[in-house]
Amino acid sequence: MPSLNPSTSILGQRKAKHLLRRSCFQYSKAELDQFAALTPEQALDQLTVEPTVFWEDPYDMIVNGQTGTSDDFWIHTPNKAPSDFPYGQNRKRAIVSGWWWYNAYKQNNLKHKLIFFLHTTFTVSKDDGVGKSSYFYDYLKLLEFYAFGNIKTLAKKITYDNGMLNYLDNTTNNKNNPNENYAREFLELFTILKGPQIGEGNYTNYTETDIQTTAKIFSGIKMKPNRDVIDPDTGIPMGYALVGQHNTNSKTFSSAFNNQTISGQSNEAGIKQEIDDYVEMVFAQEETAKAYVRKIYRYFVKSEWDQEVEEDIITPLSSQLIASDYNLLDVLKTLLISEHFYDEDDLDSSNEIIGSIVKNPIQLLNEALSLLQIELPDPAASSTNPPTTWTTDQINFHKFYFNFCYYGYFAGAGMNPFSPDTVAGYPGDYQTPDFDRSWFSSNTIISRYKLIECFISGKNKITNPNVNIWVLFNSVDYVHNSGHFSLASDAQTLVTEISELLYCESIDQSRINYFMTVLNEMDPSYWNSAWNSYLQSGNAVQVKIRLDALFTKMMNAPEFQLM
Repeated sequence: MPSLNPSTSILGQRKAKHLLRRSCFQYSKAELDQFAALTPEQALDQLTVEPTVFWEDPYDMIVNGQTGTSDDFWIHTPNKAPSDFPYGQNRKRAIVSGWWWYNAYKQNNLKHKLIFFLHTTFTVSKDDGVGKSSYFYDYLKLLEFYAFGNIKTLAKKITYDNGMLNYLDNTTNNKNNPNENYAREFLELFTILKGPQIGEGNYTNYTETDIQTTAKIFSGIKMKPNRDVIDPDTGIPMGYALVGQHNTNSKTFSSAFNNQTISGQSNEAGIKQEIDDYVEMVFAQEETAKAYVRKIYRYFVKSEWDQEVEEDIITPLSSQLIASDYNLLDVLKTLLISEHFYDEDDLDSSNEIIGSIVKNPIQLLNEALSLLQIELPDPAASSTNPPTTWTTDQINFHKFYFNFCYYGYFAGAGMNPFSPDTVAGYPGDYQTPDFDRSWFSSNTIISRYKLIECFISGKNKITNPNVNIWVLFNSVDYVHNSGHFSLASDAQTLVTEISELLYCESIDQSRINYFMTVLNEMDPSYWNSAWNSYLQSGNAVQVKIRLDALFTKMMNAPEFQLM
């Protein structure tokens, strides 16, 4: 029976890998060993410490042909139009995504996974409607502010977010010319969801009339181009209420919301109160809580579940979410320390949670980098002291992330970070029946499979084979000097220990033998002789050929594509 009872035993490596993969975007061998010695509750305590900011502010190295000016850190300068920036706003938005990615990569912390979860919940597309790069930056800061907090409060705040106002057109919504786009998505995708359609314009959880009435609630909320209206709670720039364009009449909703009436208001404070009352009404519905818990379950646990899970996991977590006044972290902690999350509540081997999700492109990239201990150029620079020249690391990080990851790997793997094709998000998060299996297809397989080849060669094998990517994986040095492998000269031991690091589950002897053939070819003693010869002579040519082939095969195996 699915159980939310807490798992209290020491995690061990198998369950530690599972927790780290699901709660973070990466882990190293050292971090795995550390977490393996903890209980789930102790591990969650560490994963929910406020994260360190390794790269404080995004910057652009190309500013009017100069460096060392305040414009380098454009987020903190007056909000400029696209024509004021070299290469326009697309470049700036890509830089912001790289800034977020680097901070998420640098540490094991649940907040980064939650930020991306909230992005898939309150979706914008940074390159298709969010507007200026500074709006996108503010949107990410807003998600970060509430990632460990209250999702109901975020639902109120996101309505004033400049990027969201622009993306879903609510900035054009006024009392005389209503625009229902944001109102529709707020109900259909961001909060309560439709439910089964039971009649024309009636979706069980709300009606078409409710959408029209919601648009009246949201009328007159405008984006603020200069970002000079600051939310007193978050310190983040926000939009504002233009009273003259707000529908000041009282708004009555359908029986789906118990025919509740929200009193119309005619000043800025009153308009904010209308939105507060409206969000409270939507979040008072049990189906809203269930919609969020189902999204949490699909994102952190598994894309499909049966009626038992619905009754024993989804429903009680929904009740907890309501009782906590929509504190997202409390509910997620209950789930991530539960026996159910660790597959401890049943003996059904056909319904496993561990290893049941296909990694999205961010997860695959970050795990490859962290598990192989590939050193990245350090992009960090302080906005309080703009440099007159950029360091080699800063320049090379730009080449690695933007030229290779952003425009090469991510594009080929089917993900433009923070730019899903639709407001519903990425197909892996919503598209039935495949969900996360959408990440692995004939369109994405080349980019996924060539990733390890790129790291081994130091070249962009995905889009431009002759171009450096400014990171390099030395397989011989890794095996010899990382300290992860107890007996590198023994093929069986080496393959087993690599698989225990990379894969969710232990592999059987037939799989070990399959990978061992890469090292031994037809001679079972070849690898032992080759490795010992390398140790004596220092000539790594032969062992590097074998190890490069082994890591390529093992990281392109189905076992590494799953988490």
